[in-house]
Amino acid sequence: MKILVSGSSGLVGTAVVDTLARDGHTVCRLKRPENGTRPDKQLAAAGGSRASDPTVRWDPVSGNFDAASADGVDAVVHLAGASIAQGRWNDARKRLLRSSRVDATRHLVSALSKLARPPQVIVAAAAIGYYGDRGDEELTEQSAPGTDFLAMLGRDWEAEAARAEQFGARTVMLRFGVVLSTRGGALPRMLPPFRMGVGGRLGSGKQWMSWLTLDEAVGLVRHALGNPQVRGPVNAVAPNPVRNEDFTRILGRVLHRPTIFPVPAAALRFLLGEMAEALLLSSQRVVPAKLKALGYSFLQPELEPALNALLRHAV
Repeated sequence: MKILVSGSSGLVGTAVVDTLARDGHTVCRLKRPENGTRPDKQLAAAGGSRASDPTVRWDPVSGNFDAASADGVDAVVHLAGASIAQGRWNDARKRLLRSSRVDATRHLVSALSKLARPPQVIVAAAAIGYYGDRGDEELTEQSAPGTDFLAMLGRDWEAEAARAEQFGARTVMLRFGVVLSTRGGALPRMLPPFRMGVGGRLGSGKQWMSWLTLDEAVGLVRHALGNPQVRGPVNAVAPNPVRNEDFTRILGRVLHRPTIFPVPAAALRFLLGEMAEALLLSSQRVVPAKLKALGYSFLQPELEPALNALLRHAV
């Protein structure tokens, strides 16, 4: 297949591009301008790292899309979006988070709809932030959205991706949990205090964390591309979420370090503001109901073996 990938230089995007290329697909990278018009240098849609990769120029700000280079695309993997955890959430940051997801997806779907032969499949990133803070409630793809900023962002983001169904594309929105990898994302930020023996739970530690490894994230993209039964929102998480206190205990055990220094919720709110509530203290007990129903075989369903595999060389 000829597959167009946005966000190809991000954590998940880099791994997806490499894997799809090894699978024998022709991978084209959606490439935004590099002349200073990007609103955020952390935007995952910045161009690729290999000069030999085919590219399709795309600038949702100006409305430009290189339709000629996108001709013949069979599928799209849309992973672009400014980093949720990069910088405190002031009004400007929230506008950027929204424009890089909702507005950019609207532009991309509109551009794809005008191709002589639009893609047959679109796999778009989404996030479990869609559900908001839900305590101990078990959340499936049928659960209602939350009401906070991330939930409203997720709802509108998915709605724009779903518009691709109007031109006949099978559309999948992967609601990713916390992606665990030593290459980037949340885990490398957690490791230094734990390695120094000063790690601990966040707030009460009772909040649920729904997670998956980077290898699983890539596997789910491949599964969504290749399985015609996969459609609509899909919870892209391992089948066994854990409470933050259990995550903390397991990570400490894997690293052979104590975990006796909790971080008070008030301190997190003071340091990070609204972002702390949404990303660190909210509880989302998400289960991959659709994947289970389809018989998907998880690569890493349990947290401790997954962390052991990721951190086997850690000291």
